[in-house]
Amino acid sequence: MNIDREAVKDTEAVAAAAVTVIGLGSMGSALAAALLDRGHPTTVWNRSPHKAGPLVERGARLASSPGEAVAASALTVVCVLDYESLYAVLDPADGSLAGKVLVNLTSGSPRQAHEAVAWARSHGADYLDGAIMTTPPGVGSAEMMFLYSGSETVFAAHRPTLSALGDPLYLGADPGLASLYDAALLGLMWSTMTGWLHGTALVTAEKTEATAFTPVAIRWLTAVAGFLTTYAPQVDAGHYPGDDATIDVQLAAVDHLIHAAESRGIDNSLPELLKSAMSQARSAGHGADSYASVIEVLRNPAGSAK
Repeated sequence: MNIDREAVKDTEAVAAAAVTVIGLGSMGSALAAALLDRGHPTTVWNRSPHKAGPLVERGARLASSPGEAVAASALTVVCVLDYESLYAVLDPADGSLAGKVLVNLTSGSPRQAHEAVAWARSHGADYLDGAIMTTPPGVGSAEMMFLYSGSETVFAAHRPTLSALGDPLYLGADPGLASLYDAALLGLMWSTMTGWLHGTALVTAEKTEATAFTPVAIRWLTAVAGFLTTYAPQVDAGHYPGDDATIDVQLAAVDHLIHAAESRGIDNSLPELLKSAMSQARSAGHGADSYASVIEVLRNPAGSAK
């Protein structure tokens, strides 16, 4: 068997690429630990140096300043409280930023991501904005998504290293996309979890245990995911054929939920909100359309209320 030894060397070099992590809260520490676990020489820095202790014991190098930390690696991953903290930490490291790559995993808004790109360029650094779609215990798992947006060239060059943190998904050149997806996915999570909690409150009122209801709920959510793939093309086309279940049918069904919850003393704020959106969609002429037509209400609430 012929072995391309140069290719093997290149692969090993990428796998062992040095990385700097700035910010060692719960998430930043998890990021650094995942990099160490994958064999990356890792330099760390934090305002409170004692937080680096467990990482140093595992082989990380503690930098004495942000400038020293950035200078230690071609790639610096930043995970701090907010964008103001990002600038406060890295502005003094101005002389070390030129020619480096910053991957910012600090939570923020699309506008802040665009501002950060301009700031990084003014310091001669390349920049990727990112979003972590897991809690610290999930960092390092290939099943957990890390979202990135910005330069595709920069992403491609550092994708092997970023894969140590989780599954790296590139969303596009617009640097604000990662934070936009982050907000949208968190909204989906909270809506789904609150819907489950409302349903759980309903069935546990009849002495059914949450652990008995939840496997059925998860199976149902798997089926609901199929509706999403059906509705997505309808949303893109702006055409909502009601060949599965129309808004009129859904309105009748949500009344059953509201009555069942009310008779058991369960708060109905969530289903009433859903009914209101469906009613507005019907008033806007979507009664015979699919549930996906509710997006027209969400996009233009003032217009649908007329």
